[in-house]
Amino acid sequence: MEDNLESLIHKIDLLNAYNPVDGLPNSIFYFIGRNTPLINVDLLIKNPEGSILMTWRDDEHCGKGWHIPGGIIRFQEKIEDRIKKVAMSELGISVSNQNNFLEMNQIIVPGKKERSHFISMLYECELNNHSYDIEQNNQIKFFKKMPKDILKYHLIYEKYFT
Repeated sequence: MEDNLESLIHKIDLLNAYNPVDGLPNSIFYFIGRNTPLINVDLLIKNPEGSILMTWRDDEHCGKGWHIPGGIIRFQEKIEDRIKKVAMSELGISVSNQNNFLEMNQIIVPGKKERSHFISMLYECELNNHSYDIEQNNQIKFFKKMPKDILKYHLIYEKYFT
């Protein structure tokens, strides 16, 4: 049994050709996620009226609904760098004051294998240049109250809505 495990580990070492800083192929990413929690950041961005910025999501892992933008921290990536990259990739914006940590949550989805255990850290961020006019294609919107069709995993952020 031990020899088989060593052989498998050697084969896995061949995958080191991938640079985890750039992201991983889905098969490796899902394998890791089935064996250890994924650590992610969520971005709480408010406009001057106190409404919260959310993005629409529709995928096989989380379903359909509004959610706080966020992303998985990559290997050897600083949290503040992931926050900036999430803001740019999901929203097309830059943010500042991203060191304002608000809370940490554990999200565990019993009975599910893929993407079912997260350690999620919420950071309050500010839009640079006060560019609050970023709502696009009904995929990015500010909400004063929590939308009814919010992803169930983000009900943990209900207290931030006025």
